[in-house]
Amino acid sequence: MDLGADGKPVSAIFVIYDVTDEMLEKHRTQEALKEAFEEAKRANAAKSQFLSNMSHDIRTPMNAIKGYTTLLLKHLDEKELVLDYVKKIDLSSDHLLSLINNVLDMARIESGKTTLDEVPYKNGTLAKELQSVFAGELLKKDIELTITSDITAKYIYTDAVKLREIHLNLLSNAIKYTPNGGHIHLDLKQLPSEKEGYILVEAKLSDDGIGMSSEFLPTIFDEFSRERISEGNQIQGTGLGLAIVKKYVELMGGSITVESELGKGTTFTMRIPHRLADEKDFHSKHEAPLDHAAFAGKRILLVEDNDLNAEIAMEILSEHGFLVERAADGIFCVDMLTKAAPSYYDLILMDIQMPNMNGYKATHAIRHMLD
Repeated sequence: MDLGADGKPVSAIFVIYDVTDEMLEKHRTQEALKEAFEEAKRANAAKSQFLSNMSHDIRTPMNAIKGYTTLLLKHLDEKELVLDYVKKIDLSSDHLLSLINNVLDMARIESGKTTLDEVPYKNGTLAKELQSVFAGELLKKDIELTITSDITAKYIYTDAVKLREIHLNLLSNAIKYTPNGGHIHLDLKQLPSEKEGYILVEAKLSDDGIGMSSEFLPTIFDEFSRERISEGNQIQGTGLGLAIVKKYVELMGGSITVESELGKGTTFTMRIPHRLADEKDFHSKHEAPLDHAAFAGKRILLVEDNDLNAEIAMEILSEHGFLVERAADGIFCVDMLTKAAPSYYDLILMDIQMPNMNGYKATHAIRHMLD
């Protein structure tokens, strides 16, 4: 039996510990390490799933390219079949390139190397581009795309490439997940901005497709995220498209939200601020098209170690009037420049990754030659 200071029995003794700053800091560190460990596990699981998705998604267009190439070689004398196979190879190549570009875009974003390149832009251009790019897919699935706009500002400053990429990604998804005979509507509105000389453009893209579950919606903009539903099993993608969209929208100072319900469709709403431009700004940046006749006789040194890439590049450049010579790596490039007369080459197109001497080292050597 425990006795108190007065010698009488007590039922319990309470021990009070002095919690020091060091103990609190140690506890916070342990909690932070635990959270970091859980985050690393989640990231590792997401990337494992991404690699699984990519291995399947890359094989699909690659198998198509390989298969149709084999068929093409067997039917070279049948023009109708050849044209059909070439078109399908081209479509498969576009899809494969899109997969790779998504990965590269995300890598650039995460490395902090992505910046805005704002130029004067004419409103209304985007709607025409979207209608043109997706005309074939919309016709194939009998999907009706309507675009409405009340934007009165004729010219704005924006990063046209990223703005186009945002809308292409969202509209591509809408077409993928909207069944045949469905409807997609893009509504563009001009809203006032708190910043003088700016407008706020609201783009609302709605479809009546398969929609998404409420459980999936909170993760829709996460990297490598792709919902597993029976209707989507045949739909390809890296799970990076919407993550890229969100990062681009935020880079442009905007916001994006999503509403969706299974079986009823999805609506994305974006609000992006744009600085106003005028017609003079626009025309100063959009001059008359280049006169290809000016390229005739200009000599290019193409530094490229890959034979196929070199052949394609040389053919395209030659079609535009250039005289093209090739160096297979950096050493050959430096040697050819050393032996050539001054100003013999008008331009050097330099590959980066090459054997013996890469593009960086070759460029460094060339600059020293000019000292």
